[in-house]
Amino acid sequence: MIATGAPRGVLLMTYGSPDSPDDVERYLTAVRGGRAPDVELLSEFRRRYEVIGGSPLIERTREQAAALEAHLGAGWVVRPAMRFSEPLIEAALRELAARGVTEAAGIILSPQYSPLLMGGYARAVTAAGEALGEGAPNVVVAGPWFAEPALVEALAGRIRDGLVALDPGARRSVPVLLTAHSLPRRVADQEPDYLAQLAASARLIASAAGLTAEQWTFCWQSAGHEPGVWMQPDFADLMPVLAAAGHKDVLIAPIQFLADHLEILYDVEIGAREQAEAAGLRFARIASLNDDPGLVEALANVARETLSVGAGGVG
Repeated sequence: MIATGAPRGVLLMTYGSPDSPDDVERYLTAVRGGRAPDVELLSEFRRRYEVIGGSPLIERTREQAAALEAHLGAGWVVRPAMRFSEPLIEAALRELAARGVTEAAGIILSPQYSPLLMGGYARAVTAAGEALGEGAPNVVVAGPWFAEPALVEALAGRIRDGLVALDPGARRSVPVLLTAHSLPRRVADQEPDYLAQLAASARLIASAAGLTAEQWTFCWQSAGHEPGVWMQPDFADLMPVLAAAGHKDVLIAPIQFLADHLEILYDVEIGAREQAEAAGLRFARIASLNDDPGLVEALANVARETLSVGAGGVG
C-alpha cells in the first residue's frame, strides 16, 4: 500500500553507457556478465564511442525522467536508473526512498519484454531493495508496453516526418526498414513471445504511419560479436536487394530504441548509411524519440497503469 500522502515513484531503467574511453572496458565487462572483452573487441568499441563523441544515452534518459516527472505532476518522483553505469538502479532507488516514495513503477526503456533478456532488471531491483533494507520502496516492474497507443503514434509520427523530408517522388515507394536489436538465434529460439512482440510492434507502427504492406520490412541491426548465428535479415543484407529491385532511397526506422545511443549514432547513422550508399541508395533515418511528448505521455500511462493510478492521480 502507498502511505497516505507519499509520492509515487518511477525508475526509468536502461543499460547505461561508458562515461569515457577509459571506462569502456569496465562497461563491456559488466554487460558481459563479468567476462572481460578481448583486445580486438575492446579496441573496436573504444573506436566506435570515440567516433560518435561518446554515448548521450544517460543524458537523454535524465531528460526523459525530468520530462516525465513534469508531465505526471505533483506527487511523483522520477529517476533514471542504469544497470551498468551511474546512476545505478540502487542509487536511484535510494533517491526515491529519501524522497519518501514507498511504491514505484520500474519501466524498462525497451517496450517489448523478454524474461531472458530483461530479467536482469528485475533482479537488480530486488538486489537494490535488499541493500536498502526496510525503507526500500516496493517496485513493480512493468511488462511489455509496445502497444501503448501514444508510443505507437509517436514512432509512426517520426516515420511520417521522415517520409515528408524525402524527395516527393520517393515518398510513396521508398522502402522503410523497421529495425530491432539482433539476437543470437539460440536465444531467439527460447523467446518466441518476444519475437511475436517485435513483429506486432512493427505491424502496429507501420499501420499507424500509413505504410503499405509492400513498403515496409521488419529486420535486425547491431548484431553482436559473439560466435554463432544471429537473426536475419540484417539491414546490411537488404541494402543490395533493395538497390537491385530498382529503389533509390531507404528510410531506417528503429522501433525498439527510444533514445540516441551507440546503436543509433554509430550502427545506423554511420554503419547503415555506409551500407546504403555502397549499394547506391540515398540514406535517411527517423529522428529518435528522446524526450518527445508522445513518448513521455506513453511512459506516464505505463507508470499509472503499473501502479493502478488513474490520470487524475487517484489510486
